[in-house]
Amino acid sequence: MDEIDLYLRRSKITREGVEALTFTTQEERGRAWADQHNYRVRKVWKDNLSAWTDVKRPDFTKALGALRRKEVPALWCYAVDRFDRQGAGSVIQLLDAGARIIFDYERLDSAVPRDRERIINDAERAKTVSDLLSHRVRDTKQGQRRRGEWLGAAPFGLSKDKKGKLHHGAHWDTVLRVITDVADGYAPRVVARRLTSDRKASPKGGPWNASTVRRIVYNPVYEGWQVVALSRKHTWPVAYRNEAGERVRVFADGVDPVPADLVAKARRVHAGHQRGALGPRVGKATHLLTDLLRCAGCGAKMPTSGRSYVCNGHAMGKPCPAPASAMRARVEEYVYRAWVGAVSAADVDAGDPLMIAVAERWAALVAPEETEEAQEALGAVKAAEAAVERLANDRAKGLYDGAMGKYFPRLVAEAEETLKEAQARANGLTGGNVDLTMFDDAELLEEAWEAADLPMRRDLLRVAIEKITVTQAARRGAPFDGDARCIIEWATPAEE
Repeated sequence: MDEIDLYLRRSKITREGVEALTFTTQEERGRAWADQHNYRVRKVWKDNLSAWTDVKRPDFTKALGALRRKEVPALWCYAVDRFDRQGAGSVIQLLDAGARIIFDYERLDSAVPRDRERIINDAERAKTVSDLLSHRVRDTKQGQRRRGEWLGAAPFGLSKDKKGKLHHGAHWDTVLRVITDVADGYAPRVVARRLTSDRKASPKGGPWNASTVRRIVYNPVYEGWQVVALSRKHTWPVAYRNEAGERVRVFADGVDPVPADLVAKARRVHAGHQRGALGPRVGKATHLLTDLLRCAGCGAKMPTSGRSYVCNGHAMGKPCPAPASAMRARVEEYVYRAWVGAVSAADVDAGDPLMIAVAERWAALVAPEETEEAQEALGAVKAAEAAVERLANDRAKGLYDGAMGKYFPRLVAEAEETLKEAQARANGLTGGNVDLTMFDDAELLEEAWEAADLPMRRDLLRVAIEKITVTQAARRGAPFDGDARCIIEWATPAEE
């Protein structure tokens, strides 16, 4: 008995997936045809996707591959428009290669010479109908977008009324929490872990993940704007623009979106343009150089073990070609002396880079509120610069070659105006005076050190030191030589 494959397709994804009712009906028809013509069904291929444009249909590709490789002598399809909607060109190649395709609805068989012309004409007719339908659907959706009506199901945390306008939904508080946590400096993976631990519902119903958190933070819909994808390949949502190049509000009247300043801060913090929280570091470090020391052999941190700082990688059983260790008392005394000498030697009036870095970090400790405002302004500048650069890169990638291309000049103008405003605000908040008298005099610096407790001493070191790399001793029991074994990376001014 000869074999035949069945190809089933449904145009729209449904909740039943490939088990949708239309698949059942198509398969029943296919198996009935096979029984009537003495064929045994070898494989049933199913695609729950459109047959138009550049949509990738995995089972369609596999079915044609099996036909070309002659793994099966024939392929059954319910109708020509179920097979493909890209016109005659898509079927002519198969017909010329001698492939046998049966279209049940039209009662066409490519093995019958007189059916060849019908198959080609019907394929072209299916394309014409699909083009017209696509045009109507696009026009309808474009009109809905212009009117600020949300298409499809409401986004997570929102609900949709009969007019297509969005309102706060059952999980709006979770949306606010996500954006607030990211703005406070929590990494998306940490936010996701906390939400899952608190049993907060997620958009897909399972555990939260970092990508879901990022998508909420960057989705313009939570700012109240209609959104659209730039292309099928680049599906990350961007704010929709009408014919005038203006964004369109999609929230119902009286419904407030997430505050714009909170969203902007969350995006700056996530992008690394701004710190999420300033002031004293959290944690309970009990040793002076914890988190400053690095092993030269493998780059691992060097926490304490007994009376020494040791390579953490080696201590955890990981390979390290030259695990470093150093007595706490010896390395701490060396670093302290090096710190006093370098900081007191830096010229305040000459604008020494080290002293500029010390001033920036010291200001964050003694005046956290004022420093946070300035850091936020500088973060806004960096975010605005990145937005201008991103537009240029996106255009180079061809993202604005289509319908969105006519809005590109306006988008650039808006981004440049935002950058100009951010720079003006930053200039007005930076450049304040910071008292650096203590750091300009070795004696005063030593007095401040003696009066400071451990947390303050840790902070004093860190206003001037970025990290310290420690090499392995020349031999076991060798006297500690700080100059030979320690490479201190001094702090540098923050990039503006």
